[in-house]
Amino acid sequence: MRYSWKWIEISNHFNFDREGRKIAVEVKSFLAPSRISEFYVALGQFLTYRLGLQQQEPERTLYLAVPLEVYETFFSLELVEAAIGQYQVNLIVYSPETEEIQRWQ
Repeated sequence: MRYSWKWIEISNHFNFDREGRKIAVEVKSFLAPSRISEFYVALGQFLTYRLGLQQQEPERTLYLAVPLEVYETFFSLELVEAAIGQYQVNLIVYSPETEEIQRWQ
């Protein structure tokens, strides 16, 4: 799937208008040796960013973007799936090679 947006890049944070809805995306690559440590950091950042967005731009929905390979292997772990569900984390799964979004969740 290909999507095009008007966007503003700020470090690894993006703001988009998608189909008339405002979204923000936190992009994570999970390149560190410990994926669980990276997940703890990513989840904490996501929750903090979402809190900030709720205060400053409540109409904007936050997404966490993760690479396809990480999603297929690490994000299928029971603990990770439970955390994603418990904290209602919106996901975008992307292919780093093609730079295309593979899945919205």
